[in-house]
Amino acid sequence: MKTLLKIVTLLMPWFIRRRMLNKFFGFEIHATAHISFSWIYPKKLKMGPGSKIDLFNVAIHLDHIEMEDGAFIGRNNWITGFESGSGSRHFNHQPNRVSRLFMGQQSSVTKHHHIDCTNSIEIGKFATVAGYGTQLLTHSIDVYENRQDSKPIIIGNYAFIGTSSVILGGAVIPDFCLLSAKSLLNKAFTERWKIYGGVPAKLLCEIPKDAGYFSRESGFVY
Repeated sequence: MKTLLKIVTLLMPWFIRRRMLNKFFGFEIHATAHISFSWIYPKKLKMGPGSKIDLFNVAIHLDHIEMEDGAFIGRNNWITGFESGSGSRHFNHQPNRVSRLFMGQQSSVTKHHHIDCTNSIEIGKFATVAGYGTQLLTHSIDVYENRQDSKPIIIGNYAFIGTSSVILGGAVIPDFCLLSAKSLLNKAFTERWKIYGGVPAKLLCEIPKDAGYFSRESGFVY
């Protein structure tokens, strides 16, 4: 019955669909937020003013998605996870694990990315997951313990993730940093105002603090 309600809701005009999503699914979608034709059904969804999810996205099996003011998800992204409290043997050694995607103010995820929110992913304000084909993977198999394991991913404020990169659980890209295209980020870096890149990623060079991207007041770059 709930699946049928989801299908019916998906086919409604947006001004009706938003009200149905808030009423029947307990979502918190601001009157100025918008979801295009996409299958977006985490347990909880909170969308701030001006936030937007574009066409042909799938977001399922998550505890929570939160998008702050002006946050944007482009087309054809696959966002999934593994809900907590499912009773499954998977991840039962991590009782505090939360399957969550958080997007800060004016942050952006562009097109054709795979975002695995088995554990928490935080994308800071004005940050961009750019280009195409990046994978954010919070879970894998711990071959030593012979079990599924997960770790969070943090993308800092004003960070820029280049196209076709892979970011693994436990990785951190700090505020005001850039990860170059086709990189593998598999550790937690701490130094700001740097460019990281390579397989695996390492420190490449510094970024001048007057670079325009890192002080902009609009998420969209013309």
